[in-house]
Amino acid sequence: MASTFRGLTFDAYDAHAVALFWAAALGRDVAPGASPERAEVTADTGAPRLAFERVQPGGVVRNTLHLDLVTTDLERESERLVRLGARRVGTVGGTARWVSLTDPEGNAFDLVPAA
Repeated sequence: MASTFRGLTFDAYDAHAVALFWAAALGRDVAPGASPERAEVTADTGAPRLAFERVQPGGVVRNTLHLDLVTTDLERESERLVRLGARRVGTVGGTARWVSLTDPEGNAFDLVPAA
């Protein structure tokens, strides 16, 4: 027997709020039943499930992984994500280009150009 990859779950202070950000960023919806304690972003065909679960007050939100998003227009998409509530924390230029951002709760993600 083998395990199957289902999706990713992130710790959050407000699961619903951060799910709204990721749903908007990815062009998806927040699944019915979302609350500040637990929320899920609907999955597209072939896309992983993204879930968010509340950590206790005073808990530390620290993820050891991050999402990589792909776009055909690095500047316009990074600006759109910032308008949604992301914070731009860095840009890498040269032959390997990407923009590093955080979501509204400080979870890191990168925006990379489509190949």
